[in-house]
Amino acid sequence: MKIDLIRDISILLAEDEEELRESTVEYLQMFFSRVYSAACGKEAYEIYKEKRPNIILTDINMPNLDGLSLISNIREKDKETKVIIMSAHSDQEKLLHAVKLHLETYLIKPIKSDVLKKVLFDTVEQIRVTNRRIYFSDNIYWDSDTYTFWENNAEIQLRKKETLLLKLLCSKPNHNFTSEDIFNYLHQSASENEFSNDAVTSLVKRTRSKLPKDTIKTVYGSGYKIVPI
Repeated sequence: MKIDLIRDISILLAEDEEELRESTVEYLQMFFSRVYSAACGKEAYEIYKEKRPNIILTDINMPNLDGLSLISNIREKDKETKVIIMSAHSDQEKLLHAVKLHLETYLIKPIKSDVLKKVLFDTVEQIRVTNRRIYFSDNIYWDSDTYTFWENNAEIQLRKKETLLLKLLCSKPNHNFTSEDIFNYLHQSASENEFSNDAVTSLVKRTRSKLPKDTIKTVYGSGYKIVPI
């Protein structure tokens, strides 16, 4: 039976043992559409800064930058990314220190696939409960808490009505909003305003010019919608 890949959440694997890294990546790709991998902590940190994965699965012992140092660097500014540590039985003292770094959990090698799967899926569910971002690609998303749109870690500056338009569209991803829906939402406190399709079309056009291509999709003859990944 084909499994629908998890598209809204990404994962980074940091593991220096090549054979184990490759086999684990293959396993993760059974569930996640966005899987990144690194052979050392330094490489993992660079990928983290560029891709901002939702989950980091890291070995505790790695060259260049070990797992604890990697997490410490991340935790300086980021307390949200979920981190799962992999370690050997002999790393118990290091694990005690790792607990202070807000871990999701830790797994002792060798790790059984069913145990890893459960931990990953439980973590995915936790993220979905608290995650207020709507992703359009790896580095493009709408933040529903702050009503801001981001690309490559930079906020795209929007005017008030442009922000309201995205707030409405992102309130129901994949839902078709008619021009009347949009106009009425924008003019809730001014019921005397007469509906103008041209005003909505103009607003959508201005907003689109600031966003990555195809962020706002036209449902021809019907309205507009957004389609996240």
